[in-house]
Amino acid sequence: MSEWRLRRVAWGSATLAVCLVGGLLIGTTRGVSDGNELRIGDSQRLSDLVRAAQADTEDLANTRDDLAAQVAQVQARVAATDDDVAFVLDELASVADPAGQTALRGPGVTVTLTDASRDADGKYPSGASPDDLVVHQQDVQSVLNAMWAGGAEAISMQDQRIVATSAPRCIGNTLLLHGRTYSPPYVITALGDPSRLETALDAEPGIRLYKQYATRYGLGYTQTSGDDMSVPAYTGGAPTR
Repeated sequence: MSEWRLRRVAWGSATLAVCLVGGLLIGTTRGVSDGNELRIGDSQRLSDLVRAAQADTEDLANTRDDLAAQVAQVQARVAATDDDVAFVLDELASVADPAGQTALRGPGVTVTLTDASRDADGKYPSGASPDDLVVHQQDVQSVLNAMWAGGAEAISMQDQRIVATSAPRCIGNTLLLHGRTYSPPYVITALGDPSRLETALDAEPGIRLYKQYATRYGLGYTQTSGDDMSVPAYTGGAPTR
């Protein structure tokens, strides 16, 4: 068989294989989507999953709190007659503050981040892309990094305490923290020397960049200091590995 005929047969076989694979993919996609538009279906399913997970998290958190209260009551009763248990509870109490398990008050700084708002005509700033108009995870992380660098003794975000295992994650235009979702504005409070905290915030490159976008596109950034601010205690469970 000539070289030309060999090439013709090879190309014909390759074309047939591509058609077969393409047909298989189209059929599989239609089966998965049940005849509906796949992108919309996935988006709806993801939203449903997030809402269901959020509800489950709230239920489990309430159950955890109830059980923790019962355990504390039993421990207190046993400690009244058992010196060993009383000693262990005293040891645990001594590390509760460093572990973030006690609410604190004192001087500090609060930073609030918000998405850009529409103008009077309901339009966003000219030339802006959707990503330019929302608070991103790196913006939140820049504030947290600056606060720790400024000597923060304790930090809270929204209504929760930030501890060593905390990992705020942005999902779309919402933020996930300790299993709960939040929408902006994002309020972050740090206790410590206000002047040191403000200096660290001013020096953080990520915050400088965010402020440039705030000026150009209307993102929100407010920073206040005070002598009597508060952060709640961490109420989550111990991390598992």
